[in-house]
Amino acid sequence: MKSNLVVDSCVDFNEDTENIERVPFRILIENEEIIDEELDINELIRKMKNTSSQIKTACAPPDDFINKLKKETTNFVVTISSQLSGSYNSAIVSVETMKEKFPETIVHVIDSKSAAAGESLVAVKVKQLIEENFNASEIIEQTNKYVSKLKTFFILDSLDNLAKNGRITNFKAILANIMHIVPIMGEDGEGKIVLKEQVRGKKKAFARLVDMLSEYNIDFENTILGITHVNCLEKAEKLRDEIKKRYPFKDIKIFKSSGLSTVYADDGGIVIAF
Repeated sequence: MKSNLVVDSCVDFNEDTENIERVPFRILIENEEIIDEELDINELIRKMKNTSSQIKTACAPPDDFINKLKKETTNFVVTISSQLSGSYNSAIVSVETMKEKFPETIVHVIDSKSAAAGESLVAVKVKQLIEENFNASEIIEQTNKYVSKLKTFFILDSLDNLAKNGRITNFKAILANIMHIVPIMGEDGEGKIVLKEQVRGKKKAFARLVDMLSEYNIDFENTILGITHVNCLEKAEKLRDEIKKRYPFKDIKIFKSSGLSTVYADDGGIVIAF
């Protein structure tokens, strides 16, 4: 029996994710609604930089999930952290409708408790398990175990978008820029964003990020690290090479940001997960 994998559009892009079914977020810049689907990321960045207004995002309605889910009998859905968006809840609502309209269809919704590189790695994990013909219960068990161990960190070139969409105050963004303070952010294990450390200077911040990996009990030979970059492939490749020098990860995958990741990580942003 074929299983279908559906993700929201916080999953980023590389060869491992390009053929996965996506349910797009909406990005709202001034009076324009942008569908997060086959976007020109450079054009999106231009629009973000040219507005002083709040940049908003909206998750897809349940019907958008249903249109993807009714194609196969068994479905897996991976969403951004339920602590960051209503996407998970929208997917859950779609499951209830599917039970009524298509009772033969089975849908398993997975809260990645992450975003960007983290959610992308969860999607790749589910895809791999499907391709290896694991049954549904085994896929759920292994994926939940994977999510429980997943760590996500990010360093942003600019805090402007976080200020524009209300995640932090304008005062904090301005102060950080003046003082050259670079926050290293991460998740708290339950999918909420928290401040991990503050470092003065971007070069020192990335060096500290690499150092931080040594502080976790990582089974390197069996662990894949993911890096999402927003319009800064060279920076991502340099970070990958620095990590490779220090740690024997099984693999390091680089992802190009989706529209949603671009909105929150902003031009030059880097997100890592492992």
